Amino acid sequence: MQTLNVGAGRTDSEYKAAEQQRCADLRAESLNDANYFFWAAGLAALGTGLLPVRLNVLVGVGALDLLTFYGRSPSGRSLGWVYPLIVYGASALWVMGLVALGFAARRGKQWAFLAGVILYGADMTLLIGTFSLWAFGVHSFFVFKWFHGQRALKELNEAEVSG
Repeated sequence: MQTLNVGAGRTDSEYKAAEQQRCADLRAESLNDANYFFWAAGLAALGTGLLPVRLNVLVGVGALDLLTFYGRSPSGRSLGWVYPLIVYGASALWVMGLVALGFAARRGKQWAFLAGVILYGADMTLLIGTFSLWAFGVHSFFVFKWFHGQRALKELNEAEVSG
């Protein structure tokens, strides 16, 4: 049995098998974390009123919450028929953006995870203005999972380059 200084008494074939398993595990982790984009899109659709049920108490999007709060005239009246169109259009754009990032992340694009972290990180700062701690916590969870997925892809790319 020949040992090639590749780790605690493992042969070259054992080392290669362990590295292949590690790469498969990292790929599975990144795919799992990419699925959280779809969860975020579903919760955003629930929180913004795009679906028949609206749960904006549990989940929210800071940018859209501030748009609905500050998007009215100073007298408190709506700005006409354009205002709901703008709010629902922005909500749909947010949800479609998350779905698109989810598909890109599932294809192994590291930038999609980073875009999700930046997008939700910026939205978390807006959520501070709405005092929605629950939505802030949900955003924090997604940012953590997407950071984890980005890190798994980075390690996978490094392992494939070195191996």
